[in-house]
Amino acid sequence: MSSSSVLLLAAFLLAPSASALSLPPLIPAIPGVTTPLLNNIAPPLPILQVPTPPLESPPFEASDIKPKKIGYFWTASGDNQHKDFLATYSLDDDTFGTLLWVTDVPSSGNSPHHLGPSHDGKTLIGGGLLSLLKTQDTAFYFDVTDPYRPTFKKSNRALLSSITDEIRAKPDGGFFITYMGSALGTSPGRLVETDADFNIIHEWPENTEGLLNVLGEQFSPHGLTVDFDKNVILTSDFVVPLSILKPSLGIQRGNTLRLWDLPSRTIISTIEIPDGGGIQDVKFIPGNTEGAALATAVHLGQVWIIYPFRKDGSGKQGVAKLLYDLGPKARDTTAIYSDISADGKFAYFTLTTADHIAALDISDLDNVKRLDDPDEDQPTIGPHYIKITPDQKHIVVTDYFVQTGEIGLINTPADYKALYIDILDDGSLSFNRSIDFPREFANRGGAKPHSSVVFDLTDPENPIYY
Repeated sequence: MSSSSVLLLAAFLLAPSASALSLPPLIPAIPGVTTPLLNNIAPPLPILQVPTPPLESPPFEASDIKPKKIGYFWTASGDNQHKDFLATYSLDDDTFGTLLWVTDVPSSGNSPHHLGPSHDGKTLIGGGLLSLLKTQDTAFYFDVTDPYRPTFKKSNRALLSSITDEIRAKPDGGFFITYMGSALGTSPGRLVETDADFNIIHEWPENTEGLLNVLGEQFSPHGLTVDFDKNVILTSDFVVPLSILKPSLGIQRGNTLRLWDLPSRTIISTIEIPDGGGIQDVKFIPGNTEGAALATAVHLGQVWIIYPFRKDGSGKQGVAKLLYDLGPKARDTTAIYSDISADGKFAYFTLTTADHIAALDISDLDNVKRLDDPDEDQPTIGPHYIKITPDQKHIVVTDYFVQTGEIGLINTPADYKALYIDILDDGSLSFNRSIDFPREFANRGGAKPHSSVVFDLTDPENPIYY
């Protein structure tokens, strides 16, 4: 048996046994999973940090008000020494920006990343982008049964993968989560699945053909979108995480998406966006009759449309076409994240290092209209995570992407604010309010909010959350 066959067999045999761990003593050495198989990426993990206990959080002044609209922000302590935390704020007009509660996790230096709610709205999950560097758990769960006083529930980590990114809730409980890297931050990453008790039960793909697919070319899943009615999943490949840390031969960016069959959790095909330079995000367009999705190509500064059920000239399922070029200021902006209105008419994109938020009218996909002025100076520095509120009247944007410091290659400028932006009738945006996290949490060395979830309790019997 050849050496490559041995590596593949080892990865295949180990994959089905993946399960959730919590603060394990060692990272397992798994050929093809914890060691790089691809060319032109950095050698073994450059910096593992001592998992020292975090500094206890300073006291805070909580509010007992009961707003109808609540914003949860998954946040890093600015000094990377105090515990990372979930900050809960009022988003009501009359009490906007009032701090309701702070919920700590039992570790620091995680670089809190994406945040998402469970299908029943009782649990939030937040991922740690750089938890791996301190050999810490990478997924943190919060109980929001009392929406005004969230509590820390549990944390865990996967066996074969790390670098937690996008999150989608399963209707029957639990989550799908993209883990962008292997257990040591190399390629391939995994599509992780949890059960209703938030235990990791699978790290996809687990079949031979799927493993060949992700071992054969870069698999760094960041974006994730699931159509539970049409039974398909799309993941998008962004960067090999290890390649953004020093020493590095340069950041290795992905140009592909994977189309998955939802019932079997198997990869149907690989879809390429030529020279995309990091396909950071992908989202299905609500109500689109073909089940189309929008994907962002960071190097190109473009929005592409993905048709998962169309076939190309060779009969392969899944077709990508250019939808809209966001212009020269959108190119090589490190990150382009997105959200789409519930009616499928408007799409919004954060252009991180361009300090800009773009808005498109996509109600007619053959005649897309830009709603923002690309030359306008907007009151934002380093916008990244974007989320339309459940009532579709606002967007929440957090002005912070990633700062690896001296150990890495990505350090995007930011003002660490949470912006609350009005959506006008025509879909365009009006900037007016923000929460200043560095000022609010100066006693933690500031704060870096990366992502948000919004609850709307206007009808307490039928809460809406996203």
